Amino acid sequence: MRPPLFWNRPHGLASHTLAPLEWVWTTATRRRLKNGPWERLTVPVICVGNINVGGTGKTPTVIALLEIFSDIGVTAHVVSRGHGGSELGPLMVDERKHSADKVGDEPILISAFGPCWIAKDRTAGAKAAIAAGAQVILLDDGFQNPSLHKDLGLVVVDAEIGFGNGRVMPAGPLREPLVDGLSRADFVIPIGPPAAQKRVAAQLDNPVWCGELRALETGMDWSGTRFIAFAGIGRPGKFFGTLQGLGANIVATHAFSDHAPYTDAILQRLKAEAKAKTAQLVTTEKDMARLPAEFRRGVLALPVRLVFNDLDAVKKALVDLASGLAK
Repeated sequence: MRPPLFWNRPHGLASHTLAPLEWVWTTATRRRLKNGPWERLTVPVICVGNINVGGTGKTPTVIALLEIFSDIGVTAHVVSRGHGGSELGPLMVDERKHSADKVGDEPILISAFGPCWIAKDRTAGAKAAIAAGAQVILLDDGFQNPSLHKDLGLVVVDAEIGFGNGRVMPAGPLREPLVDGLSRADFVIPIGPPAAQKRVAAQLDNPVWCGELRALETGMDWSGTRFIAFAGIGRPGKFFGTLQGLGANIVATHAFSDHAPYTDAILQRLKAEAKAKTAQLVTTEKDMARLPAEFRRGVLALPVRLVFNDLDAVKKALVDLASGLAK
């Protein structure tokens, strides 16, 4: 789904017209969150979520936190709903044998960095992870899901977009009123260029962990090849911009909706275009997880990682959480 343009406009007829449906959505969400059950588990639960719908950078954040926990000697397992996958779970993802249509693209990507479970029932998934040795549970999404008590609530926001027009669906891009969501957030993580980070941080009373997505150094000279770039993520334009920033000669771009499946027809068109234009196909790591194995051999992936501005502060907070709740 492409976000409507009016979601980023503070005032407008469309948002005003949809206000009654916004009220219905808000009321239902508040009632669901109030009723719980908010079950408390035997290990800390950290939720990496958002208030906006769509992609804000949750997956890179989860990967960054997994790596931090690994560095400090704490076994963290990720629990994901497995968006786009057919498996109900609980199931531990194995990137070597599971496909995106079964477990979702994000869990496949995450599983390369640490144990990742998919479960439509988040509580069952978390308990399965604990039984398998998890000392910390990282919930990938689920900030508005009341099934589990969250010991740390993290709200990720795309700093260049912010919170849009500040209204709730369908009048705006928010899953719940901003005041409600921020009241449950221990930290907000604005991800984007420094100026955008500061702009979002200035609007908040919450403490922030600012960061930026940066291309991983692979030693490749991106300026020496013609590329056809394609992506089915929240904001494909960000991916295309990153490639351009690396000096890539992009001869064509193709933007698909987030989590879009790549049909045989789409793949054959991409392959034919690459041949006709003597260009190399390039996409994101998340998109690569949705491609058939035989097609991946002709595609490059641009890896990006979240870099926190103050990594020591993030690490200290996680160490304090893990040690404090283990007592």
